Amino acid sequence: MKMWSGRFREKLNPEFERWQRSFDFDRRLLQYELAASGAHARALKDAGVLSSGELIAILQGFQKIAELAGTSPEFLVDNEAEDVHHFIEKRLVELIGETGYKLHSGRSRNEQIATDLRLYVRDAIDQLRSELAKFAQALLKHAENSGSAAMPAYTHLQRAEPVLVAHWLLAYVEMLLRDAERLSDCRKRVNVCPLGSGAVAGATVSLDRAAMAAALGFDGSTANSIDATSDRDFALEFVNILCLLGLHLSRWAEEMILFSSQEFGLVRLPETYSTGSSAMPQKKNPDLLELTRGKSARVIGNATALMITLKGLPLAYNKDLQETQEPLFEATETVMGLVPLATGWMQAVEFNYERMQDAAQSGFMNAWAAATYLVQKGMPSRLAHEQVGKAVQLCLERECELEDLPLDELRAVNPAFDNDFHDSLKLQSVLAIHDVPGGTAPARVRNAIAVAKHKVESLSEEVHAHA
Repeated sequence: MKMWSGRFREKLNPEFERWQRSFDFDRRLLQYELAASGAHARALKDAGVLSSGELIAILQGFQKIAELAGTSPEFLVDNEAEDVHHFIEKRLVELIGETGYKLHSGRSRNEQIATDLRLYVRDAIDQLRSELAKFAQALLKHAENSGSAAMPAYTHLQRAEPVLVAHWLLAYVEMLLRDAERLSDCRKRVNVCPLGSGAVAGATVSLDRAAMAAALGFDGSTANSIDATSDRDFALEFVNILCLLGLHLSRWAEEMILFSSQEFGLVRLPETYSTGSSAMPQKKNPDLLELTRGKSARVIGNATALMITLKGLPLAYNKDLQETQEPLFEATETVMGLVPLATGWMQAVEFNYERMQDAAQSGFMNAWAAATYLVQKGMPSRLAHEQVGKAVQLCLERECELEDLPLDELRAVNPAFDNDFHDSLKLQSVLAIHDVPGGTAPARVRNAIAVAKHKVESLSEEVHAHA
């Protein structure tokens, strides 16, 4: 029996009926629908709509549905159920009889789906923050193990200055921590309960909304029934955060792809996350990284689909809102599947520290340090920049590095160059002059690792508190 069939005299067109069903994808919400329906059933009992015996029968029915769904895949095959709400009502009536029909007293599928989606997003946020903590820990472990190893930092994809490898890795940790913080902030707006909102104007039974919200772990109830049943801001906000996370993962993947190429040679691809070529026997391809880069586009597409679906809808519930579910599910499952794999890749990767170190000491990457030397001698920065540029040009003509120029030739460029100049060009000296918070001076980076570890540990603790 349809949940709305009383007013109709003609059967639905079979093709339309199949086309408009959502159970094929909203069955993902089964556990959340059971939890929300359990809270509603208890509220109905407190309101005098259900007897104690009826409540017990309903809750036992829910338990049986959950057991069957978990152990018998064919149980979830239903060619009649319109959606997860209809499915549970059908199965409940099969199990306990017509008492199951009482469950829908005072509520609407409009509030049910709004509640289920909030529970789904809240759970996804908690799981994803846990996975981000693991990814950050993998990066931090490499940062600690890299010690004093240096590498080139790039601007405009050209070698710019040497940095510690740990400093480079910490940049990605910062991105992940921002993503985790955004998810935490989003969770606050997700975590309000629409139950009791009815179809649009509020429940028709005197339900204890605060008790239902508390039973489901919500911080409170939604303030307006019209907004509660039509709001999908929380889903859009969440998926937009997934877009940012996807962008960060894509940038990470792109850089690892570049650095693992023979031209760079800074990263050794882990074989467990790579594939070969069907034509060229020598190839080792960065497939995980390339798919990471590609899948970020899908998440962005899902966010766009959500925005376009929502942009023209009048209040309150419209069937269009059914179309917001699949983009939400796909974006969530794409990112949730991706982050653990990225973590595994990061745990398995090896860095070519020797190649990194060599690259950090060639190509005039100490030129700014040379200009800084002149500034410390009292020369204006702009003039120091120009004169070191002249020294670089001289090196280019002679095919050598700055540290190879004899002191007398340097003094011909600027008399301020002295006996201590060549020491200032050594890698450790170049790293050390960046001695500011957030800089790559070794002492600063050691402190940054300690701070980042504390933040990641705090993130893990927060996630476990919600579990």
